[in-house]
Order: sequence, then C-alpha cells, then structure tokens
Amino acid sequence: MLTIRLTPDTEERLDRLVKETGRTKTEIARNAIHEHLADLEDFYLADAKARKHRKGIPLTDVERGLSLANSEERPDAG
Repeated sequence: MLTIRLTPDTEERLDRLVKETGRTKTEIARNAIHEHLADLEDFYLADAKARKHRKGIPLTDVERGLSLANSEERPDAG
C-alpha cells in the first residue's frame, strides 16, 4: 500500500486526466511509476554510489575536476 501527497497543481492535473480518460487515479499513478521507475533507479543508485565514493572530497575539487568552478576560482583562469 502506498499513500502519497500531491501538490494542488498535480492533483488538479491528475483529476483532469481521470475525467478525460475514464481511468482511475490508481491506474494512472501505477502506470507513471512503472514507466519511470527504471530511470529513477538508474539516477538514484548512481547518485548514491557517487556520494559514497566522494565522501571527504571538497566540492570545489570536484567542480574544478569537472571544469564547473567559476573562472575567477580556477587557477588557470586569466
């Protein structure tokens, strides 16, 4: 069993879809979860693994390694 809280906007969109399609909220939610679960698994599991492996590495070092630091923060900028 799953209970979720939706924002009013999402609730309105879901209600509109229910009325237009004749499907139930449960059916729509089940289909949405089924369709996107694999993508969410990939994302969340990769993120968790990355967080585990980068513990103790300062964010600035990660940003610098990925060329994400602001140009004024990079030693080679200029």
